[in-house]
Amino acid sequence: MKILSVRANNRRRAFEATTESGDYSLPYAKVDPRPSSSDRLTDVYVDDELAREGFTYTLRSGAEGSVPLDALLEYNEDPAHMRDLLVYRLTVEAQKCLEASPLSKREVIRRARTSPAQLYRLLDLSNTNKSIDKLLVLLRALDCQIDFTVRPISH
Repeated sequence: MKILSVRANNRRRAFEATTESGDYSLPYAKVDPRPSSSDRLTDVYVDDELAREGFTYTLRSGAEGSVPLDALLEYNEDPAHMRDLLVYRLTVEAQKCLEASPLSKREVIRRARTSPAQLYRLLDLSNTNKSIDKLLVLLRALDCQIDFTVRPISH
């Protein structure tokens, strides 16, 4: 995903970015260095050096900051991004459980009813096309207990 445009909205005190999948905002308070009334924004642009996956801004003092696309998606809790974070975390846990498990890889493959190639795809951190269901099956085959907790957000 690429950022198509970005602008500073001083009234809302936030950056507003348009991406291929929608519009996102990020308050000035969430960036470093932070724009303020004594150190205002002078420039904000989609940064080609970040492969258009981020933007850069400059303050009157000369301080410069960059914001990656992931920061926008995480702040706005984009569902696809949050899913990718969950898949990443589950993959890391599966790797840890496999290292700690006394079971052989063959036994894990048999218990998960999968193939060796699929096991390696499930354990690959760069593979984002795996299903959460298969990761849960793998974790269960590794004798891991899986608990999800849903609670109100505390501000």
